[in-house]
Amino acid sequence: MKPRRKTRTVYVGNIPIGGDNPVVIQSMTSTYTYDIDKTVAEIRKLAKGGCDIVRVATPNKADTAALPSILEQSPVPIVADVHFHFERALEAVEAGVHKIRLNPGNINDRKQVDRVIAACKERSIPIRVGVNEGGIVERKDQSKRSEEMGAIASDRHANLIRIMVQKLEEYLRIFDENDFGDVVISAKSIDPRICIDAYRAISERFDFPLHLGVTHAGPPETGRIRSVSALSALLADGIGDTLRISYASDPIHEVEDAKELLCVLGMRNREEPELIACPTCGRIEIDLIKLVSEVRQKLATIKTPVKVAVMGCVVNGPGEAEGADVAVFAGKGRGIIYVQGEQTRTVSEDQMLDALYEESKAFAERVERGEAQLSSGQVSIVPPDPLPRADGSIPLNVISR
Repeated sequence: MKPRRKTRTVYVGNIPIGGDNPVVIQSMTSTYTYDIDKTVAEIRKLAKGGCDIVRVATPNKADTAALPSILEQSPVPIVADVHFHFERALEAVEAGVHKIRLNPGNINDRKQVDRVIAACKERSIPIRVGVNEGGIVERKDQSKRSEEMGAIASDRHANLIRIMVQKLEEYLRIFDENDFGDVVISAKSIDPRICIDAYRAISERFDFPLHLGVTHAGPPETGRIRSVSALSALLADGIGDTLRISYASDPIHEVEDAKELLCVLGMRNREEPELIACPTCGRIEIDLIKLVSEVRQKLATIKTPVKVAVMGCVVNGPGEAEGADVAVFAGKGRGIIYVQGEQTRTVSEDQMLDALYEESKAFAERVERGEAQLSSGQVSIVPPDPLPRADGSIPLNVISR
């Protein structure tokens, strides 16, 4: 992991982006913004899930008219997403929105862009300026469009990035001429490789905070890999100040995966249990997949970041589970449970789920009372003695308590 790249700090409501501040998680509602009740409900759901900032679409006047009521009820800062109509940006600013997402290239009249910048400057509202693979090619000047399309056809990767950087320079020049510096920038593509190289290029050229994202990544099943392959590489390089993982799905999945990404990279503290489990193999003699799923559901009731390991055998399990606060190693028909490296009990398979949950809950409660500390990866687990028989069964009596 490289040190975070230094950028200027921009405030979105009370949330700082950039500088030495933590990476901020964003998402976007899937509702029609004019439907106030549904929009507020989704914002609250995303905020409860760990989202720091939520963006809403404002294509119509009915949407910006709904903003005052939404802002009044929102637990997090709200970004108004504006594309073709500068009036929507001015209305959103008047409503008191915390940030504007604007692409100057989508607004024909430079004077209209200047009016939006002036309104945001007066109220200290930041603006995100983004270039997107799907919209960077010139649309109005046909000669220039033909030139750019030809360049992309000859070397898609290099020339897409070059055009992205050029467009950003053009847009940022407008903000500089208006003496406006509260800007966040982005450069998105569907191709993770283009995303990585584009963000590296703009991080070297500009000191504005960077909003990371892979555009139209698809459903979570495939979009998860597409997004994380790019975002993890950039974050490990110290690039990125805020991010949105975009899915064609319920946006709560975007927030869940963004949180997990930042947690596994050590960039955000966990607030709930962490579950690890061994891969399935021919040594497993219990229904591990079912057990892991059930354990995950049970652990959702615990609000302390206990690390819990579910291992399908006692051969490699103790070594693979080192660092876990609570662990179970399952053999033929029974399992051994450890709490911070000490064997606490052996239970039959039908008791395994409840016993593991009880130990996890009891340990979490001791942590909350200050009677125990989380492992922080320092727990060593001694394999059970005696070791399992050749058939995989554990030669220990079933002990219940």
